[in-house]
Amino acid sequence: MSNSRLRPRRGAGGGSGAAGRDQLVSRSLQSAEHCLGAQDFGTAYAHYLLVLSLAPELKEDVKETFQYTLFRWAEELDALNRIQDLLGCYEQALELFPDDEVICNSMGEHLFRMGFRDEAAGYFHKAVKLNPDFSDAKENFYRVANWLVERWHFIMLNDRKRNMIYNAAIQKAVCLGSKSVLDIGAGTGILSMFAKKAGAQSVYACELSKTMYELACDVVAANKMEAGIKLLHMKSLDIEIPKHIPERVSLVVTETVDAGLFGEGIVESLIHAWENLLLQPKIKGENSNCEKYGKVIPASAVIFGMAVECAEIRRHHRVGIKDIAGIHLPTNMKFQSPAYSSVDTEETVEPYTTEKMSRVPGGYLALTECFEIMKVDFNNLQELKSLATKKPDKLGVPFIKEGVLDAIVVWFVLQLDDEHSLSTSPSEETCWEQAVYPVQELTDYNVKPGHHVTMEVSCQDCYLRIQSISVLNLEHKMEVSKSCTKNKDLLALGNEAELCSALANLQTSKPGGVEQTCVLESTEIALLNNIPYHEGFKMAMRKVLSSLAPEKLCQVMDTRCQDNEMNSETGQNNTIQGAPEPFYVLDVSEGFSILPIIAGTLGQVKPYSSVEKDQHRIALDFISEANHFAKETLEFWLKHVEDESAVLQRPKLDKLWSIIILDVIEPSGLIQQEIMEKAAISRCLLQPGGKIFPQYVLMFGMLVESQTLVEENAVQGTERTLGLNIAPFINQFQVPIHVFLDLSSLSCVPLSKPVELLRLDLMTPYLNTSNREVKIHICKSGQVTAIPFWYHMYLDDEIWLDTSSEASHCKQAAVVLEHPIQVEVGEELVLSIEHHKSNVSITVK
Repeated sequence: MSNSRLRPRRGAGGGSGAAGRDQLVSRSLQSAEHCLGAQDFGTAYAHYLLVLSLAPELKEDVKETFQYTLFRWAEELDALNRIQDLLGCYEQALELFPDDEVICNSMGEHLFRMGFRDEAAGYFHKAVKLNPDFSDAKENFYRVANWLVERWHFIMLNDRKRNMIYNAAIQKAVCLGSKSVLDIGAGTGILSMFAKKAGAQSVYACELSKTMYELACDVVAANKMEAGIKLLHMKSLDIEIPKHIPERVSLVVTETVDAGLFGEGIVESLIHAWENLLLQPKIKGENSNCEKYGKVIPASAVIFGMAVECAEIRRHHRVGIKDIAGIHLPTNMKFQSPAYSSVDTEETVEPYTTEKMSRVPGGYLALTECFEIMKVDFNNLQELKSLATKKPDKLGVPFIKEGVLDAIVVWFVLQLDDEHSLSTSPSEETCWEQAVYPVQELTDYNVKPGHHVTMEVSCQDCYLRIQSISVLNLEHKMEVSKSCTKNKDLLALGNEAELCSALANLQTSKPGGVEQTCVLESTEIALLNNIPYHEGFKMAMRKVLSSLAPEKLCQVMDTRCQDNEMNSETGQNNTIQGAPEPFYVLDVSEGFSILPIIAGTLGQVKPYSSVEKDQHRIALDFISEANHFAKETLEFWLKHVEDESAVLQRPKLDKLWSIIILDVIEPSGLIQQEIMEKAAISRCLLQPGGKIFPQYVLMFGMLVESQTLVEENAVQGTERTLGLNIAPFINQFQVPIHVFLDLSSLSCVPLSKPVELLRLDLMTPYLNTSNREVKIHICKSGQVTAIPFWYHMYLDDEIWLDTSSEASHCKQAAVVLEHPIQVEVGEELVLSIEHHKSNVSITVK
């Protein structure tokens, strides 16, 4: 890092001033080098700033050392929580090196860690623009791009039907006199541009996300409408008249609705708009000019629901097994997914998950007719205000089929006006997913015709809540209308006497003493339901421990011999005093894992778990106790180390681990970050003959043609957006990797057979290669648009787990090509696979 041979170049002018400057620069360079040697990075950084301000011609000569000094000093400032100083240093550095991709990327990393995702993305994006081959910056940008511009933006903009219906409704409203428009939650600004094209005189658009706001500015300018649309980077709740917009508007357009309708705050924003930003609503029967009155698009919505049986939803939200690889789950140990919504909960938690039900693996069975849940009029202020305070409505719906009740699936119809509507129903080909309310905590999930599902429905905390879901057998309790196909023919449970009688017959007691509840992520519940995973680990751990046992037996025999010698000398006949040393097993899986308890069943084992959450530790202790483990058998490793980075240290200085379990694949379908670094540390901590699990991983992939993946990855031209130029701007945020895929239900045509793409060996790293080429034989003609991939995790050469199997808790991922490649049967395509750190890139040669 030394720059001692660098000397400032003399300016053409010469003279004593130049000589003094050169002397000061030379001294400062020497001081900077001395400080670097003493690891005084702050002072070294100050000296380099002085050098570069006095002698900018030295920039290229000292660039590398300056970067090193900046990064080390930034680390110290970060550790001291001197955030302002840290950001100030980077701003100074970027003034000196505005086009340095390494500094831009590092600035982004610091901002990202601090939670400033928008700002971080800007620096990552700039770093990639400066150097498209800078892999660290690309990976960082891909990581934040999904947060900043969520994938549904691409899908929605590609939904031509949706765009056409919104455009027609806006056009109609403007033609009828609504000439001043406010677009709430503008996104790319497409609705604002529809209004401007329709002839609106003044259009205002607000967008809270900085990234989306800047994107909308670029889009509006590219479509030559910047003079006619005023963009505001703010929440609609903060808009004031005349500070931000000059007067009340006659039309609000918005699509701030999620799969559960209310989750993006549409009720709150429209209450504020009616009270502060919109003209008064038109009174029924009046025929005056629409320009004098306010209205909202969408005008109203009707929410529908349906009870379903769905094995895929079940395995992600209910633990459906009592024994996992010999470990008994006690009946009073309850697991719940975050989507479970308790009536008594104080936290504002999204009470549903989302699924594209038409694509859910294994499909679903409708157990009821579709039923109406709720109507809401967005043009009625009093109705909007009453939604949050209204008591829950009780609904009861008869089952029409026999099956297992797994969820209430919800969708809605947006009535944009009296003529135009959009449905998010599972039967519609639309960009929307459906809201899914998993059913949990029933004594019996089996239902049949004659039974009824009952529930309470409300709109609390800006969410549609469906709570207190129960199954009642009312065959002999009350007469029910047979025709439940019409929305008005719902069974309203208003007869309290009948209801109480039915409820009295339900089993409400909870046997088994004290009940423990543990909230797990849906992927963690799916993992508990993954029987092959736990059986595979149990078999592989048993094989490793058996292979190590002879060594342990020798230790036991030596101890016995020594004791016998001592006893013969003293005339005593005591039992063995020194118990053999146990095997140490460390599980550093992400999230909740019962593998340490399974390891504890395999003999003289001291298992360690690295779970972080207290409720997870309590649950593991509870399960251990139910399986008659001694309380001290299971240890929680993070209790023993103050620094979480030391998690892979051995339990005692003279002990090594027999088995270390690593999480190699994320539930999203990607390789875990820094897994190879963790494996390198783990190898140093294994006893002779000890193993890392998995020992190696094979990555498989295939070529497919999938229009679905293309449309979910990038906006396709201008035809889908009705001639508006949006694609080039939002497509800057497309990422080549599509995660959380279900390959079994993906709409695609396979063009090749699966092939091995890469081997990652955690035990013998010299077998790994950083890049390789793979030839793939084309078995069907078509256009290659994507390369889905998945993994086989080898616990040893005989026991392996497939992340593409039905039982897997992991999803798959795919590389989506920027430009499709036409291929014919019999041809070969060459893929280049690069492995850098924990990131894998796949390109077509």
